Amino acid sequence: MGYIKRDWKPWEADEWRKEDWIAIILSPICYILLMVGTVLSILLNIWGFVLLAVGVFLTWLMHWVIDPKLKMISSEYEKKQHDYLEELERNARWEEING
Repeated sequence: MGYIKRDWKPWEADEWRKEDWIAIILSPICYILLMVGTVLSILLNIWGFVLLAVGVFLTWLMHWVIDPKLKMISSEYEKKQHDYLEELERNARWEEING
């Protein structure tokens, strides 16, 4: 799957791309297949096991597609949060010293 981007820059990961649309389409399909497959598997229906296996595979595929992008966005927001907390701490110390 060479057309799925796996390496993201922070500014690229924040934009909507085809990987987002793939995850949007796969997500409800996965949940439906997992629910129906689980129920039919509990009833020991062979199609339940097939649907469950397909649902598990599509769930793995969805995470394989979208996870690198989510990790990049998450790490970028963690950096921003860390910088903001450091700035807030510096401001609080300044007020304590001057107050």
